[in-house]
Amino acid sequence: MNLLMIMLPVLLIFATGFLAQKKFGFDIKSISRMALYIMSPALAFRTFYANEITIDYYYILLFSFGLNIILALIVGAVSYFTKATRQQMSAMMLGGIFMNQGNYGAPIVLFAFGAAGFDYAVIMMVFQSFLMNTVGLFFASLGGEEGASIQESLRRMVRMPVLHGAILGVVLQLTGVSIPVNFMDAISLVADASIPTVMLILGMQLAVISRKRVAYRFVSIVTVIRMVISPVIAIIAVHFMPIPDLLKHVFIIQAAMPSAANTTMLAVQFNTEPDLVSFTTFITTILSIISIPLILIYIGV
Repeated sequence: MNLLMIMLPVLLIFATGFLAQKKFGFDIKSISRMALYIMSPALAFRTFYANEITIDYYYILLFSFGLNIILALIVGAVSYFTKATRQQMSAMMLGGIFMNQGNYGAPIVLFAFGAAGFDYAVIMMVFQSFLMNTVGLFFASLGGEEGASIQESLRRMVRMPVLHGAILGVVLQLTGVSIPVNFMDAISLVADASIPTVMLILGMQLAVISRKRVAYRFVSIVTVIRMVISPVIAIIAVHFMPIPDLLKHVFIIQAAMPSAANTTMLAVQFNTEPDLVSFTTFITTILSIISIPLILIYIGV
C-alpha cells in the first residue's frame, strides 16, 4: 500500500494534464518548448552543481552508459528487422533507452532503502538526465518531421541550453565557485517546475493521441525492452561489478523504471512520433505498478 501511495502522485499528475487538455485545449508544443529551453536547463545546472562528485560516479557512469548502449543496440536491431521508419526507430530509442529515474525511481529507492540508497539514486538521475538531454535529443531531432541529417542533429544537440546548463554546473562545482543564495533560489524555483511540467505535458499528449496513428506493435516491443530486458541486463551486469549490494539493488530498480516522461517532451518538440512515445510512457508507467513490487520482492526488500 505504501508503494502504491508513492506511485499515486505520478499518476494523478498525468491525469491532471489529460483532463486539462480535454477541457482547455492548450498549445502543447509551446509549453513543451518552455520546459525544454527554460526549465530543464535550470534543473540540469542545479543537479550537476549541487551533487558532489565521488568515486561512486565512476561505477554509476559505467553502468549508465553500458546499459544505454546495450539497449540502443537492441532497439536498433529490432528496428532493422521490423523495417521501422527513421521516425519510428527514433521514437523507439526514446521510449526504450531512457527510464524515469528522477521523479519516479528516486522516491521508490528512498522508500525501499532510505537516505543511503536515495543518494545513489540522485547520482544516477544526474547521469540519466545528461544522457537524455544529449543522446535523447539527438534521436528526437534525427526522427523529427523536418528529417534532420545526422550532422544537423549533432549540431542541435550541442546547441541545446540543457547541455550548457549541465556543463556549467559541473565546471562551477569542480572549481568551487559559490553562487549567491538569492540567485540559487531563483534557479531552484525554475528547476522545481521542470519535472511536474514535463509530467503534465505527457498527460496532455495522451489526451490528443490519435489511436489510428499509434503503431501498437512498436509500443509492445518497446514495453518489453523497457520493462523486461532492461532489468534483466542490470541483474546480469551487477554480478560482475565490485560494488556494495545496496548499489547493485539501486541499479536493478532504476533499470526497471518505466519510460521517462521527458522523452514525450522531446518527441513533441521535434514531432518524433509523439503519440507512439507518449503512449509507450503511459503503458510502461501503468505496468510498473505491478512490475516494480515484483522487482523489490526479487531483491529481498
